[in-house]
Amino acid sequence: MSFSLHARDLVFSYGDRVVFDGLSLTAGAGQRLGLVGENGIGKSTLLRLLAGVEEPHGGSVELGGDLGFLLQELPFEQADTFADVIDDALAEIRVQARRLDELAERMATDETAVAEYGRVLDWAQTHELWDADRRAEIVCAGLGLAGISPTRPLGTLSGGQRSRLGLAALLIRQPETLLLDEPTNHLDDDAMEFLEKHLSALAGVVVLSSHDRVFLDAVCTDIVDLDPALGGPTRYGGAYTEYLGHKRAERARWEQRFAEEQEQLKELKESVAVTARAVAHNRPPRDNDKLGYNFFGGRVQKQVSRRVRNAQLRLDELTRDQVRKPPAPLKFSATLTGSTEEDRLLLSLRDIDVPGRVHIGQLDVPSGARLLVTGGNGAGKSTLLSVLAGRLTPSRGSVQRARGVRVGLLEQDVVFPDMTKSARQLYPEGAPSLAQLGLLAPRDLGKPVGTLSVGQRRRLALALLLADPPHVLLLDEPTNHISLSLAEELFAALETAPGAVVIASHDRWLRRDWSGERLALGTTRS
Repeated sequence: MSFSLHARDLVFSYGDRVVFDGLSLTAGAGQRLGLVGENGIGKSTLLRLLAGVEEPHGGSVELGGDLGFLLQELPFEQADTFADVIDDALAEIRVQARRLDELAERMATDETAVAEYGRVLDWAQTHELWDADRRAEIVCAGLGLAGISPTRPLGTLSGGQRSRLGLAALLIRQPETLLLDEPTNHLDDDAMEFLEKHLSALAGVVVLSSHDRVFLDAVCTDIVDLDPALGGPTRYGGAYTEYLGHKRAERARWEQRFAEEQEQLKELKESVAVTARAVAHNRPPRDNDKLGYNFFGGRVQKQVSRRVRNAQLRLDELTRDQVRKPPAPLKFSATLTGSTEEDRLLLSLRDIDVPGRVHIGQLDVPSGARLLVTGGNGAGKSTLLSVLAGRLTPSRGSVQRARGVRVGLLEQDVVFPDMTKSARQLYPEGAPSLAQLGLLAPRDLGKPVGTLSVGQRRRLALALLLADPPHVLLLDEPTNHISLSLAEELFAALETAPGAVVIASHDRWLRRDWSGERLALGTTRS
């Protein structure tokens, strides 16, 4: 069985915005490619092009064998059952199993059945046909679906359960090429670890995008970076950790080459304008040396012309072929407080209770605190941050704030009072430059905030918080809807920021590397 994927010279655009212009990508058996890049760079678009959901405006896509693409919604009716989805995933496998039995009976009398049996047997081995029913049980259990009744209608499942069921059906079918767009959404830690091991054991091709850096590290054999680079989209061998090192080195080489070429351009322009003419031929001729002056002067003029011409040719060539300036990456470069304060208690919670959502016996947030709040969905992380921010009053307990302490909260769902205003209009005058802060690209600063993506609005909300820096910064799932590169910048800055920082997050990369205090809340509530 041949496992392969070939995309050649893909061209695609949305209106005037070019997404891809000559992108090529190949993958073979056992290769698992992770797509990374800024939000909106084209990761989901590339997966749809590979899946045939959208047609490229130029170029071609060739896939060996069968294909599986993770759909956002299950293609079933609300009245269909859990078992219907599983049976559909096993349908082709069961068809081929019956075909094998039929061919086995015919082979004794029909020579043509022998070759066909070999082809079907090859398919059966690739799809692990004889283990399919057990695989269905293992996959459903691994993705947290084992407790759902087979007769339960899909309309009664939560969005997260339907999403996991769609992923389960794809893994049960086990196509030769898997295309996955954010497959870790709605998965808890155990389910993500199961998915990592399952994908890593597949013999076929996997192409995926994910915001989970631990997942990329555990699964991928290669990283494809779609962000602007010296040679366009770039493929790096190795997992996410190796990619980070390669990316830093690549960026440094790009910046160095750009700087060297700009220096050469400066020197060539100087040579054309001044240096080539700076020849010792500016003395006036003596009366008795006019003949010699004309002879040697003409020769010097030819030398000057040749030097100017050569310098101009080199200048024209370098100007035409020079590398473009590396785009300024989005960076987090803010100070959370105007000055570092002496140690003092900023926030204090005692015996806090929000019925059905969160209970905290005691929590103190001193200046300079670094607190990571963890817990599954429904454990009360967002509720706790709302209490700390003073936006939610608990039914019991006390919240004490030190005099003059200002608290800023970055919520998951950002809504601005006037969605027609631009980022520039919302950002206060006299604050540090919004463009220099780097949380929004310059091209987006003048757009109405209602037209910005969820991630862009969250970055703007963070910028507005930092325009008047709080003493305590509360961040609710800050890595949601932001690029991986910006997440790296953000948390590197937070490590050294002088204010207190409280973060609620399920991000495994952040949790793995966190060096501050931790608060684990309850268990997941459905």
